[in-house]
Amino acid sequence: MSNSITQLFNIEYPIIQAGMIWNSGWRLASAASNSGILGLIGAGSMYPDVLREHIQKCKKATDKPFGVNVPMLYPNIEEIMNIIVEEGVKIVFTSAGNPKTWTSWLQERNITVVHVVSSVKFAIKAQEAGVNAIVAEGFEAGGHNGRDETTTLTLIPMVKEHINIPLIAAGGIATGKAMLATMILGADGVQVGSRFVASEESSAHDAFKKVVVDAKEGATQLTLKELAPVRLIKNKFFNDVQALYKTGPTVEELKTLLGRARAKKGMFEGELEEGELEIGQIAGLIHDIKPVSQIVKDMIQEFEAAKKVVAGL
Repeated sequence: MSNSITQLFNIEYPIIQAGMIWNSGWRLASAASNSGILGLIGAGSMYPDVLREHIQKCKKATDKPFGVNVPMLYPNIEEIMNIIVEEGVKIVFTSAGNPKTWTSWLQERNITVVHVVSSVKFAIKAQEAGVNAIVAEGFEAGGHNGRDETTTLTLIPMVKEHINIPLIAAGGIATGKAMLATMILGADGVQVGSRFVASEESSAHDAFKKVVVDAKEGATQLTLKELAPVRLIKNKFFNDVQALYKTGPTVEELKTLLGRARAKKGMFEGELEEGELEIGQIAGLIHDIKPVSQIVKDMIQEFEAAKKVVAGL
């Protein structure tokens, strides 16, 4: 299966395993890359020395391409970028910031740069900044999201109208059928997050993985827009946020309730009541925990079968 995405990253299938905080360590990234897709280490939850360790372990675990996802609001951003260069990583996905800041610096060091956006406006800016490809993420996605609440089904064709570089769809994609649907709409590949949270190699806590598998339609909701919109499983912490909203809270009061390390507490340590449990709406379609290799195999088989159905219509 060869196209602009497989050629850009030198991978077999146009699928990217999303770099998600507390879920995407070296085990997940290397397993993804070994399965013929692009694995990403999620730097957003790692101190610089921890990221270096994960990159080094990933290099030992796979001889295939892998990358690092870097939220640009990261406090140690310069140190992180230097580690990526020093360790020879050749693919960086940037998010949560201005792509102009780092794109040319990384490309001068022979690194392929992909930027994650949630709107047409930011897709155009990313293309103008010279990125090699764009991830357009609909608001079905788990974790931090765009403020416009544009769904993947509408975002992908709208972005496609305005850019001429490779486009990767994200948000609500966990199956081969969804992969085909977004590619018919104009995407060249897909980025998959939630499905890989519920994998054997994910660094998420087993208790969180079980919550994802047990989730039904309506189990998640977007909240905390005043800080940074985030899609969460409805648990005690989520309900506490909703109760606070009824009092007309200030931004500071919301920050105080959120506190520190709540995402780590929920997803990595398995504190299901007080933790922040970030997952996409597609969790309602995820019913089991599988090895990454099986997830990829299932997606590709379903994709190919769905292509034949569409061709016969």
